[in-house]
Amino acid sequence: MKIKDLFHFEKGSLQSTKATPGEYDFITAAADWKTHNEFTHDCEALIFAAAASGSLGRTHYVYGKFISSDLCFIITPKDPEKYPIDIKFYHLIFLAFKDEIVRNTKSGTSKEAIGLTVFGKYEIPYFEIEKQIETRDKFVNAQEATNELNSELTSQINIVEQLRQAFLTDAMQGKLMSMAKSDEPATLLLGKIKAEKERLTREKKIKKQKPLQLITPDEIPFEIPENWSWCRLGELLLDIKYGTSKSCDYNSNRNSRVLRIPNVSGHSLNGDDLKFTDLSEKEQKDLALEQDDILIIRSNGSRELVGKTVLVNGEFVGFAYAGYLVRLRFNINLINARFLLRATKSNFFRDLIEKPLRTTVGINNINTQEISNLLVPIPPLEIQILLADKLDELMLFLDSLNKNISESIINNELLLKQVLTEALGIEILKEKPQKETSKKDRQRTSKYDPNTILMEIVPLLKKHGKLHAEELWKMSKYYGPKEEDRKIDEFYAELKKQIEMNKTVKESSEKGYLELV
Repeated sequence: MKIKDLFHFEKGSLQSTKATPGEYDFITAAADWKTHNEFTHDCEALIFAAAASGSLGRTHYVYGKFISSDLCFIITPKDPEKYPIDIKFYHLIFLAFKDEIVRNTKSGTSKEAIGLTVFGKYEIPYFEIEKQIETRDKFVNAQEATNELNSELTSQINIVEQLRQAFLTDAMQGKLMSMAKSDEPATLLLGKIKAEKERLTREKKIKKQKPLQLITPDEIPFEIPENWSWCRLGELLLDIKYGTSKSCDYNSNRNSRVLRIPNVSGHSLNGDDLKFTDLSEKEQKDLALEQDDILIIRSNGSRELVGKTVLVNGEFVGFAYAGYLVRLRFNINLINARFLLRATKSNFFRDLIEKPLRTTVGINNINTQEISNLLVPIPPLEIQILLADKLDELMLFLDSLNKNISESIINNELLLKQVLTEALGIEILKEKPQKETSKKDRQRTSKYDPNTILMEIVPLLKKHGKLHAEELWKMSKYYGPKEEDRKIDEFYAELKKQIEMNKTVKESSEKGYLELV
């Protein structure tokens, strides 16, 4: 049955940043709850994370006085007489079907979320109340055991992350490995960088940089070896530059590939979901990425993402980048970019970024001058290389460890899900790989909804309700896995026809979204 026929559901009301610690449960999309000094509900309910990409689909059970995050749905029984509901049983169901629910209801690219309408239309199994209670009693202990194991495994992941930061901290303090002192102190290295920048400025190959603040003793967060130096990040930079503010889309006929936050928000650059724009020859030259450039996110709605950095490798040389990113460029003969990247991943650097970070209309920002004034410890070049190699080795080991623990969490949840579905006699349909056929009759599966065969605009909106224009294109027959199959101009022509001529589609009140009239 459709969720909306079984349950009443509504969005929570409180933003996490506005919570005031108090005596009532404040339930967020995260695994751990907070508290607040007021409550909005006093009942038994499920809290479903609907707009937090890292926690999307997580479901909490609550009984008592509480308030919920505005990133969640509060779910309660709709018609107890007609469709009796055991909330704890449906907590099990929502946990078991989490992946299916999220996969078939989410929308968005860089910021995934689930809308109320599409959520309400999703179908879940309904059982007689006796079956619900019987199953709940059988599985409540199993669920508790699963939760305990997940909690232990999550603690292990936290320990791995603490170990990662410990390695980075030791590396930045010169304590990670015993090393012979370099014959060339870092002060000499900084002198070479300064002289090189002055020469390039005279030759008008780079712009003269704004003066940087002097480093005061009370700014220094920790001691470093005597042949290292504290410096402003800007002292090391040949260039620091904002990306393009021009609009971009999926039209691959445009002349420039543009990296955006979805491409840089992981541990490394990825080429998924690329967009394109048209740049002049000068813009292409100015914004072309080079090997060992560092990209830093300078503006985003998520505070945690601002300041996140990635290293540019050979695959992305020549790409442009969007305006909410900043490119850091160094003389790679004097600075090891891998070492500097690791420095930007450390907690001390994160603390420095938090100081100038400001929020305007829900967007967190840091500018190029503030980035240039951030502190970094710099060892001699040969020590930079040694540390970068050692940290690469350690981080690779920790990444492998983290992956193994994460797989254990998934397997633990899958085991409970398998046993539960078998006990209820439910068969979960597995995705079947789509076979490529001729272009004429090819049926492909949308990356946004594995159960939707690409089809016309109106049927897609009938099936899913409100959709973003970008998602609608990717789920329509005008999209394909290969660039030559993507017909974005034809898509927008059809969309315009549906809006202006047929009047079957209209723009939603939410910017960029479309829905049926």
